[in-house]
Amino acid sequence: MPVGEVLVLFVVGMAAGTVNTIVGSGSLITFPTLLAFGYPPLLANVTNNVGVLPGSFSALAVSRPELRGQGHRLVRLAAGSLIGGTTGAVLLLLLPESVFDGVAPVLILLACVMVAVQPRITAAVRRRGRPIGHGAALLWVAVLLTGVYGGYFGAAQGVILIALLGVFLDDDMPRLNAAKNVLAGLANLAAAIVFTLVTDVAWLAALAIAVGSTIGGQFGPRIGRRLPPAAYRAIIVVVGVAVSVALLVD
Repeated sequence: MPVGEVLVLFVVGMAAGTVNTIVGSGSLITFPTLLAFGYPPLLANVTNNVGVLPGSFSALAVSRPELRGQGHRLVRLAAGSLIGGTTGAVLLLLLPESVFDGVAPVLILLACVMVAVQPRITAAVRRRGRPIGHGAALLWVAVLLTGVYGGYFGAAQGVILIALLGVFLDDDMPRLNAAKNVLAGLANLAAAIVFTLVTDVAWLAALAIAVGSTIGGQFGPRIGRRLPPAAYRAIIVVVGVAVSVALLVD
């Protein structure tokens, strides 16, 4: 792999780790970059999943204060993320690659919509009445289905998760964001285990992204406090729509 490609993947991995910490949907940066370097969609998806995984757990070191008191909640919901992530990964590998080729543009556009409307979702959550609570079966199923999505593709999994947690739980956004990082990380971890056991991964590309995403996940919250989230959303939406159109045309 050329040194320039490694450096680019490192940089976009760091950007993805930062964006995942603040908004979610960092895969809409790394996945299109892998496609631009000529990786087939399925290999790019698998490699991206493995590469961005460390960023989710790196961010937890910064979020330890927000995670205090959430152990009981996360233990209940973790099983849903793990089962969902495993199921999504298995579906990705069992279904024909042509299915992913057709579904990926739609999933990217859906992710772009979720990113674009996130402020309205947050505002609606804050106007909502009494939340249902983390013990509700409906929330567990919603986390499970989001995990399936995360294992199959994953872009905007974090946005979907934080929106769901905000609807069901009575807590502030920084704590919900920390919980989101745990649950999304578990879904990605389950999928990554499946991928590494049974399919090909572009390991050097994944390593370059992983190193970058680890740094981004660690320092992203500090950097993000000085950057407007709207700018992130605009960039993600523009890139995501461009990639979706490219995939559909191809």
